[in-house]
Amino acid sequence: MSSPRITSPDSPALATLCAQLAARADAADLSGAWPAEQLRLCGEAGVYEWFLPVEYGGQDWSDLDVVRGYLALAAADLTTTFIITQRTGACRRVASGENEELKQRVLPALATADNFATVGISHLTTSHRHLGKPVLTATRTAAGYVLDGFSPWVTGGDHAGCILVGAVVVDGDVVTDEQILAFVPTSDPGVRADMPAKLVAVSHSHTGRVQFDSVLVSDEWIVAGPVANVMMAGRASRPGGHETSTLAIGLASAALDFLKQEAAKREELRPAHEALAAEHAEVVSDLLAIAEGNAVCSSESLRQRANSLVLRSTQAALAAAKGAGYVAGHPVGRWCREALFFLVWSCPQPVMNANLCELAGLGMVSDG
Repeated sequence: MSSPRITSPDSPALATLCAQLAARADAADLSGAWPAEQLRLCGEAGVYEWFLPVEYGGQDWSDLDVVRGYLALAAADLTTTFIITQRTGACRRVASGENEELKQRVLPALATADNFATVGISHLTTSHRHLGKPVLTATRTAAGYVLDGFSPWVTGGDHAGCILVGAVVVDGDVVTDEQILAFVPTSDPGVRADMPAKLVAVSHSHTGRVQFDSVLVSDEWIVAGPVANVMMAGRASRPGGHETSTLAIGLASAALDFLKQEAAKREELRPAHEALAAEHAEVVSDLLAIAEGNAVCSSESLRQRANSLVLRSTQAALAAAKGAGYVAGHPVGRWCREALFFLVWSCPQPVMNANLCELAGLGMVSDG
């Protein structure tokens, strides 16, 4: 069964797609199988077009519309939506880079469900940076760059046709301050996806390590660099930094919808639902304002509040569900596990510190 095409976040087709995703979410969580059918439905509905320029087959949605779309998708099926963010990250990096030939070659196919790409860049931002030696290096040769090492957290690496990876440039035995981004076909010799990690939640995202053993990447596959802080190079002009918060807020929506249904039957639940719903409305309002370009709060403050809200909302839903929610296969238990993901997924140290303070009973840290 195909999904109706979505051309705006107000389209009834988005609600139809979300219903299809939600109906499959619990079974996918239990099985651990790659959500191929869910991703196909999203592709047929035009979801992958939201993020790409029109000249490459995209719809080029505004940041506000993308946020509204993500909120709906995350409430329906967090794992599939998370996978889409990784796919989108790869596509947007290519689209905002300077390699015009690469854009023409790969982006039109990535606007459809026929091809899947993902990213392996966490080691340049938050993961494994405490280690003295880069986990993935790029050595310049006459034929291009040779990649050696691994990318620790790659979503769907065992299903991707290409991976957008970041590597630190080395010159002989000297580690330089330059980095590159490369769009590497997984069919290249030396690219190997390890067995996906068994995670507390989102395991069917098939996130795990991808190894690169003397992988030659010619210049035609270079997206950005060599340059210092390559993650800041070639960035799309639209504002960002709130994608992870958006997914957390979307998941909180699902939990609060459940709590609202239970509160309609049980008076004692109404005060908790009303308080959390009011907080949710405030966070959504700030998120949408930021998406429109109005800096009503910092991205770190928004992330801190989103993390706090999703943890408390999902646990409130579990309390309302009682023992039934603690049985494997109930969505409330899944939501609680998924909420924990936001404590570790691309979580900056200031946000982590703020969340730790709240968990320790020291209160929320102000935005300043």
